[in-house]
Amino acid sequence: MKRTLYSELLKWKSSVNRKPLLLQGARQVGKTWLLNEFGENEFSRVAYFNFEESPKLIPLFENDMNPLSLIESLQIMDGEMIDPEKTMIFFDEIQAAPKALTSLKYFYEKAPQFHIVAAGSLLGVKVGKSSGFPVGKVNFLDLYPMSFYEYLSAAGEDLLVKKLLSVKYPDKIDSPIHELLLKQLRFYFVLGGMPEVVKNYMERKNINEARKIQRDILDAYKRDFSKYSAPSESIRISEVWDSIPAHLSKENKKFKFSEIRKGGRSSRYESAIEWLKNAGLINLSHNIKTPKIPMTGYRDLSKFKVFIFDTGLLSALTEVPAEMVLQGSMLFSEYNGAFTENFVAQELVCSGSKKELFYWTSRSDAEVDFMLQWENGITPVEVKSGMSRRLKSLHVFDEKYSPDILFRISPRNFTKDNKFINIPLYAVPSIFSWPFKQK
Repeated sequence: MKRTLYSELLKWKSSVNRKPLLLQGARQVGKTWLLNEFGENEFSRVAYFNFEESPKLIPLFENDMNPLSLIESLQIMDGEMIDPEKTMIFFDEIQAAPKALTSLKYFYEKAPQFHIVAAGSLLGVKVGKSSGFPVGKVNFLDLYPMSFYEYLSAAGEDLLVKKLLSVKYPDKIDSPIHELLLKQLRFYFVLGGMPEVVKNYMERKNINEARKIQRDILDAYKRDFSKYSAPSESIRISEVWDSIPAHLSKENKKFKFSEIRKGGRSSRYESAIEWLKNAGLINLSHNIKTPKIPMTGYRDLSKFKVFIFDTGLLSALTEVPAEMVLQGSMLFSEYNGAFTENFVAQELVCSGSKKELFYWTSRSDAEVDFMLQWENGITPVEVKSGMSRRLKSLHVFDEKYSPDILFRISPRNFTKDNKFINIPLYAVPSIFSWPFKQK
């Protein structure tokens, strides 16, 4: 399966300022597969060390942090020589060996000739607890579930991806191709982008079997809640996690602590939300009332939305019948468009490196679903799950702030009317390559 992050790995390998690489991401998004694939393709061999599978490796890092001494010991454990130019050293599940994480600092400072990559489940959570984290001594990359374009490629639809990447905006996609893309998107809404789920479906063509894998993944996350947090905290994490579909099914999708359980307060659940965010399992979108740069300075920390990082897992959590993919575009509007807005949030994060999401509300009933910040401007993005042409919130925003462009994302085809632009749901990444300049 092709992953777009592969090109970033190639840049890392050829960089003259290369540091040890830390690949971050939630459990089961494909970190191990991607790094092994990269190592096998781009190096003579991979020296693979998994600290969970082989805990006997951990003591090697307890006493001696000298990189050359460590290399000598690792060679003995691996049974083969490690060539600094031809071998990629891969530390997997590195969160199980905090001293190995610390050692990356010394490899950068004293032995930068070695190509070292590391990955670990729930690494973001463990980093916060590690005093020896090598700040400034590693390169970071984030891996997310497979995007819709990556899903299309896995489905053997590279020509569709090529078509989307070559569209001369605002030319429309031919109607039969447009309908085919919407059909594929419905499947993606149910299957999502977890590599094991996608691979299984592409091989077996059985949505119910893929759904079982999704439930297994969700069960694994529940076990992680207990494994990586105190018992009382794991209960709160589960409560927040289980409440997300209900919040997204509401029209405004705003997250309310009081709706997790009666009398719920932020003081009880804030740390649970932070845990899920650090684990890479949720994407947060904060409210802003004033669209100014930088938006982080104008966010209201008490008002936010919580999206699940994979729309397929959201469909499994809500137990949406898999056969809904056959029922036309109704799936897009199900649960007040919960899947559609969650999908757009996911695509914005993984396709545009927009880790922080924002939405705008006015004192009236107007609300714009997403706000995108560029170097010298802010663009509003409205999301529509159906074919409605209503643009009330965008018009309110336009009257107040007069941006250069107004984006709507919907099941409709590409259209452009003066500064109003409609982006089809399946083409969210095209927002980041749209040929416009902020004034």
